[in-house]
Amino acid sequence: MAPRVKLSGIQRQALALYRGFLRTARLKAPEERQRIQSVVSAEFRENARNVDRRNFVYIEYLIRKGKRQLDQLKNPDITGLSTLQINKASSTP
Repeated sequence: MAPRVKLSGIQRQALALYRGFLRTARLKAPEERQRIQSVVSAEFRENARNVDRRNFVYIEYLIRKGKRQLDQLKNPDITGLSTLQINKASSTP
């Protein structure tokens, strides 16, 4: 069995937030559950890939934002996530 890697406080917060989203997704309808899981997974992977690990201020901002979104998702009246996708079109004169 491999030894456990000691996680920093921010890493533990991010992991707890991710698990919270997955647990909350289990409370939603099956089709929405899959969508929530895929959106959350993609968002966390994208941020892990694109955010500098030393940018603690931005990481803490993302964690606070995620906690607010998780609190909203926990509301039984909320059925799923809403995502905003912006397509950047190149403007050529």
